[in-house]
Amino acid sequence: MNGVWQFLAARRELVASLVGRNLKIRYKGSALGFFWSLLTPLCFIAIYAVFARLLKFAGDVPNYLQYLVSGIVAWQFTSGCLNDSLHSISGNSNLVKKVFFPRVILPLSTALANMVNYLLTFLVLLLYLVASGNAHFAAIWLLVPAFAIHFALCLGLCCLCGTSNVFFRDTEHIVGVVSQAWFFTTPVMYPVAFQLGLLPERLAWLAYLNPMTGILALYRRAILGMPIEPVDGPWLAGIAVSCAVSCAILTAGMRVLKAGDARFGDVL
Repeated sequence: MNGVWQFLAARRELVASLVGRNLKIRYKGSALGFFWSLLTPLCFIAIYAVFARLLKFAGDVPNYLQYLVSGIVAWQFTSGCLNDSLHSISGNSNLVKKVFFPRVILPLSTALANMVNYLLTFLVLLLYLVASGNAHFAAIWLLVPAFAIHFALCLGLCCLCGTSNVFFRDTEHIVGVVSQAWFFTTPVMYPVAFQLGLLPERLAWLAYLNPMTGILALYRRAILGMPIEPVDGPWLAGIAVSCAVSCAILTAGMRVLKAGDARFGDVL
């Protein structure tokens, strides 16, 4: 594993080139270009400001609009990586067949390109929270582990989905269905207390087997000052579970990618 990362560091120019290409493709033919990274979250905020009152969960969460938007913004990073990763390898067949390089560069560049877009969107979110008077940055340092765990999860998903789609083209349809189910089982629109209420107190950590649950909890604690649930329970254990699951997905993704590497040229 260390050898791969050392090789990637030596090939950082290639990684940067692919990241830049992925970003250009995203906005190719667009009149506003990268400005959409700033305009899109503003549009989302405006839309959810209108419809947030219609959601039954709104009354159970203080500053619900800010709670909802923070979850949506973070989820979009995960969703973007899932969608873009499907063709991260199969869409670069000429490169895979002709040039030798660590194939992990392809899903890595996809994850990094989405990370750049996510950071721009997150900046708009922070400015919105400050402007609305709902920013609480006492635990802002939690953004560091939140970003790290989130990126590890997304890179692992990129490796898994990108590799799977080379050999099994139905992956695209499966990912679409699974991502929808994952979204509704993640506390994006509702508080995690809804899930915790279904579990015995001593098993509350099971809710954090969904890695996005812990990731969203860290984000909301860092920028909204919201306590990590259960407030009076072992919340750190829950975050550790989400972190462990994210790292396991990253490890699995890297191993699956390595196992399929030898056959990419033949299949593509």
